[in-house]
Amino acid sequence: MKVLRWWRVAVPIVLLGVAISLIWWRGPDWGTVHDSFTVVRWPWVAAAVGLNLASVFVRSLAWNTTIKQAMPEPYPGYRLVFAAFAVGLFGNVVLPGRVGELARVAVLTRRMPGRRGLWATLVGTVFAHRVFDLFPVIALIVWVLLAAKLPDWAGPSLIVALCVGLVLFVFAWMSARRHQTQHVEGVGTVRTMLTRVRFGLGVMREPIPALTAGTFQFLGWLAQLAAVWAAMRAFHIYQPFAAAGLVLVLMNVATIFPLWPGNVGLVQAAIALPLKQYGVDYAHGFAFGIGLQAIEASVGVGIGVVFLAREGISYAMLKEIPNATEDDHEPPVGPSGELPSAPARVSG
Repeated sequence: MKVLRWWRVAVPIVLLGVAISLIWWRGPDWGTVHDSFTVVRWPWVAAAVGLNLASVFVRSLAWNTTIKQAMPEPYPGYRLVFAAFAVGLFGNVVLPGRVGELARVAVLTRRMPGRRGLWATLVGTVFAHRVFDLFPVIALIVWVLLAAKLPDWAGPSLIVALCVGLVLFVFAWMSARRHQTQHVEGVGTVRTMLTRVRFGLGVMREPIPALTAGTFQFLGWLAQLAAVWAAMRAFHIYQPFAAAGLVLVLMNVATIFPLWPGNVGLVQAAIALPLKQYGVDYAHGFAFGIGLQAIEASVGVGIGVVFLAREGISYAMLKEIPNATEDDHEPPVGPSGELPSAPARVSG
C-alpha cells in the first residue's frame, strides 16, 4: 500500500517535470508571452473572476438538488453543500486524479455522522451531477461545430467526447433508483454499496428535479462561457463568442484526464492552437491560456481555502482521502493525517 501511495505522488511529479521541460524547450516565444501580460486589462480579469464565481454558485445548486433526491430527510443545508463543493474545487485544482470529487463527499459525510451508507450515496450524487453537464456540453459542441473555426484535429476529438458523454448518460439513467422504492437490508455488502450509489443517481428518475438540476448546469456553463469571453478581452483578443465557445470546449477536453495538477501546459496548447485559426499568435494564445487557467484556479483555490479552514481540514488530510476510501469507504477518524470527525451539523 505504501508503494502504491508513493507512485501516486511520484508519477504526476515526473509527468509534470517532463511537460515543463518540453514546454520550455519546444514552447512559445517566451518574450511574447511576457509582453502579453504587461498589457492585461484588469477590469476584464475581475469580470471573468466574478463570472466564474457565479458559475460555481449555480453548479453547487445543481448538486444540492441532486442530493435532495438521493436520501431521506434531514438533508444537508445549502451552506454545508456549498462548503463541500468549494473544498472539492480546491482538491481538483491542487491534486491530480479528480480527488476533489471525493473531497466533496468526505466533507458532507463527516458533518452527517450516523447515516449508514451515506458515502456511497453521495458518490452517486457526484456522478449524477457530472452527468448533467452533458446537455450544455451537447449544445456547446453543436454550436462550436457549426459556428467556430475548428482545426482539423479538433472535430474528431469533440465527437468522441460527445459519444462518451451520451454513453455515460444512458448508463446513469438506467442505473438510477429512487431511495424510497428499494430496501438494502440483508443483500450483502457489495450489493448494498452499489444500491446506495444508484440511490445517488435517483434525481434522474424525477423529471422536475432533473430539469432543475439540468437548468442550473446550463446556467453554470453559460456563466463560464461569458468568463472565457471576458478573459479574452482582458488579453486583447477580440473574437466572437464562437471562439470563446471553442476555447471552453477544448479546455475541458484537455482536462478530462488529469495527468498532473491542472494539466498545465497541455491546457495552454489546447487553447493556443485553435486560436491560431482566428489569427491569434501562438505565444499570445499561450499567454491567454495561462491567464485563463489562473483565473479559474484562483476562484477554486480562493473559496476552497476559506472552506478548508471553516471545516478544519488541512492539505495533508485532503491528500489522504483516496487512501481512506479504498480501505473503509468512509472517512476515517484519527489525528495522524486522516479526516477527523466533526460535530453533526445538517442544517449547514
